[in-house]
Amino acid sequence: MDLQLRDKTAFISGSTQGIGYAIAKTLAGEGARVTLNGRDQGKVTAAVEALRREIPGASVDGLAADFSDPIQVERLCTELSDTDILINNVGLFDLKPFADISADEWRRYFEVNTLSGALLSRRLLPGMLERGWGRIVFIGSESGVNVPADMIHYGASKAAMLALGNGLAKLTKGTGVTVNSVLGGPTYSDGVAGTVEALAAQTGLAAAEMKQAIIGTNQTTLLQRFIEPEEIAAMVTFLASPLASATNGSAVRVDGGVLTAML
Repeated sequence: MDLQLRDKTAFISGSTQGIGYAIAKTLAGEGARVTLNGRDQGKVTAAVEALRREIPGASVDGLAADFSDPIQVERLCTELSDTDILINNVGLFDLKPFADISADEWRRYFEVNTLSGALLSRRLLPGMLERGWGRIVFIGSESGVNVPADMIHYGASKAAMLALGNGLAKLTKGTGVTVNSVLGGPTYSDGVAGTVEALAAQTGLAAAEMKQAIIGTNQTTLLQRFIEPEEIAAMVTFLASPLASATNGSAVRVDGGVLTAML
């Protein structure tokens, strides 16, 4: 299927690895011109080179910026030109007892997970509306709907992201611009893989055994395995395409059936 993305320009925050990189790769494979992003210039350069090798002929560049630093975010916003597709993917997560989450950590989670998308959207949405076409996709999480007790700071920031996306969609009424969110489920990203491998080393289990043991504790997953980053990327790329023109203001699930409510 031709997703009609050839020569569309896309910026993907937090895309030097994991879900963000998978999204960039899928978009590039559809002919979009993609800009990668990460905190470290060395990692951004390496990711750009890797993607060019994987998708020969792809138009790929990169911009480094740390979304916990307002000065770097402002600089990034000034460097982004007419972007057709904005993928708000950058995010932090960890497991932590509620009582141990400091005020500074709360602020950092909302700055990176929520405010980053607001600032980028504020910069890029007006141009999309003026040109009459554009796509903004927020990479959310099922944790923003069913907030885990040991990740309340993360879940709260992702819930706010969903609200942001829903509100922004109302600004696009009657235009060719759409704003949607993707509710990802347990995904075997690079960060999750590192955690699994560390736990496996501590317990003496093979990484594959630990991976299955962890997902096995999730009693509601219908997939009964971790989601792969490429599976998230496939849905995001469709939502970023002209073919998804009738989907706007939605929170689309790619959660493997983890969420149990029908709506």
